[in-house]
Amino acid sequence: MSRETLDPRRHNRSGNRHLSDLIDSEVRRADAGRRAFLKSGASLAALSMVGSFGAAGFGAAGFGLLSCGRQEEALSNAGAGLPRPLGFDSIAGSKANAIRVPEGYTAQVLAPWGTPIDEAGVDWKADGSNTAEEQAHSMGMHHDGQHFFALDGRSDDGLLCVNHEYLDVRALHPDGPTVDPQSEQRTSADEARKELNGHGLSVIRIRLVDGRWQLVRGDEHNRRITGYTPFDVTGPLGGHEALRTPWSPDGRRTRGTFQNCGCGYTPWGTYLSGEENWPEYYVNHGEKTANQLRIGQDRERTSYGWDHLAGHPSEKEGEFSRFDLTERGASSTEDWRNEAHGVGYVVELDPHDPQSRPAKRTALGRFRHESATLGELKPGRPVVFYTGHDARFEYVYKFVSREPWDPADAKLKDRMAVGSKYMDHGTLFVARFDEGGFGQWLPLTLESPTTDGGRLADHFADLGELILNTPAAADLLGATPMDRPEWLALNPEDGSVFLALTNNSKRSAETGTNPANPRLRNVYGHILRWTELDGDRMRWEVFVYGSSADSPTEINRSGLVESNMFASPDSVTFDPRGILWVLTDNSAEAVDRYTNDQVLAVIPGRLRDTEGRERPLQPGDENELRRFITGPLGAEMTGLTLTPDGRNLFVNVQHPANWPVSDNATEAPAEGQKVRPRSTTVVIRREDGGPVGV
Repeated sequence: MSRETLDPRRHNRSGNRHLSDLIDSEVRRADAGRRAFLKSGASLAALSMVGSFGAAGFGAAGFGLLSCGRQEEALSNAGAGLPRPLGFDSIAGSKANAIRVPEGYTAQVLAPWGTPIDEAGVDWKADGSNTAEEQAHSMGMHHDGQHFFALDGRSDDGLLCVNHEYLDVRALHPDGPTVDPQSEQRTSADEARKELNGHGLSVIRIRLVDGRWQLVRGDEHNRRITGYTPFDVTGPLGGHEALRTPWSPDGRRTRGTFQNCGCGYTPWGTYLSGEENWPEYYVNHGEKTANQLRIGQDRERTSYGWDHLAGHPSEKEGEFSRFDLTERGASSTEDWRNEAHGVGYVVELDPHDPQSRPAKRTALGRFRHESATLGELKPGRPVVFYTGHDARFEYVYKFVSREPWDPADAKLKDRMAVGSKYMDHGTLFVARFDEGGFGQWLPLTLESPTTDGGRLADHFADLGELILNTPAAADLLGATPMDRPEWLALNPEDGSVFLALTNNSKRSAETGTNPANPRLRNVYGHILRWTELDGDRMRWEVFVYGSSADSPTEINRSGLVESNMFASPDSVTFDPRGILWVLTDNSAEAVDRYTNDQVLAVIPGRLRDTEGRERPLQPGDENELRRFITGPLGAEMTGLTLTPDGRNLFVNVQHPANWPVSDNATEAPAEGQKVRPRSTTVVIRREDGGPVGV
């Protein structure tokens, strides 16, 4: 979640025990002598992976997952010792208005907002005067999650899928949005259409030519998914009465996708995108439902005022009226009361087939999704996805497919049918983190027992209604409220899962504190990790606490120093070498004074206790976590992905204040120079062409 769209209100009133209480307990146990919770053995797979990477890259298969028994195989093949350290020195923090990278690296601007992707597009105009139709054929605004899909296993030719989280309407239009000064209502339908077309996703083909990446304009794969694009609604809510609208009377389709934040990918070659802060796009002027209040859909004004244009003479198919949920007709097909029920899901898109229709995979729950992260993949076992509800005091979930994984499905051409097989039927779980470093996944089924002695069936008529009210169902099970669960990442070395908990500045005496953050405003955040155990159980620990370098030890428990201090971890991504990349959206003044937002790297497999078990980051590990990139002023760093050979790292720069000025991402504006800011992808490469980071 971008801090630009952060909603500080708390919607979870369940009173469930907060994670801070558990961290408090676990830190006390750690102080008594128990340092590690995970017992993953002396897994050294990363040693052979990192050691050979410089010559072989990730291999033709790209981002594969390690098989069962990888620890034993690694021990026999890798020899003694730890994986070699990162191959760059930590860079200093920067307050420059440009990208900063380690010595020997370059940074190229690629496909910023407004770049035309097909022949119908028009070159971006620096005065913001591109039309709504031109925006529909150009890169959307505020790049967020992204993933690189190699074509034919190549690392110099592929498809880049990019999320566009939200808008800066001041930059989108020449002079900002047109608003009637008396009524404060939006008046321009064309501006609203441009905004709807600036949302969603982009699929672009990119190629490496003479050491520079280029967007292949007009390629058959290039595609924009916007606020108008039709989607199939699948899973428990496909065809449900709650999805019926004037536009989709049978409830099997919906229009548009909004607030696309974190991402994921599937082994069958599709892209996943999480719909996050969508509740603020809708308004209900009548009596608000319990569902709307629980999800935070309780404002009297929408984010962009598209509802102001309801009934505009040029309006088509309720394109603006749909954002007003007020009940006015005799049924849901006579007004737009159900329109928001089509948003709040994990979206699946096949980037290889531009004619395919994307889908809302409702079985993975409806809330403010961040990323959708694939779990450890094993033939004959269910497919697992993890996803977090990015808001204060909300929950983390996992979905377990009904069908066991068949590797042959990875080669099928009808990828959306494969997605339906594994993502439309299964069980959604929510996490409860218990004392002693253990936790439990609680199934969100109608038969699940609630904390009041009943069942979820006492509160929801069917599974579709339960999914529609996912957070409320999780409340009833006693799930653990978290400090803004954002991106998750799977460690390819041992199958452990890492979760970024960005911050919680609304922590109070009522909600509790913990020794790691003994303050009423937790502005630093931390990263949690767990391993799955039998019987839907887990074992968890805090991997690293964000902090400023000068914080007292009871806050800076991980011993961060100037070279690696950070706050507000947002995006976390593993690459196949076992490197964890941490990207920030900082909200802590003590860190912000020293540096802009950043990208850091650490190899968890290098952190071992005296018995050879993996342990958290701790004081004395300052050279293990290193700063790799700093961004320009005002921007967050997000959406990291690499090519299969590891020689090209793509990262998104979102909401910069006054940047970029050229395709050289390290170039800052001249003194007094003002530019229309453009979110963009940046490509990081080594000058000698070697693999990034090692």
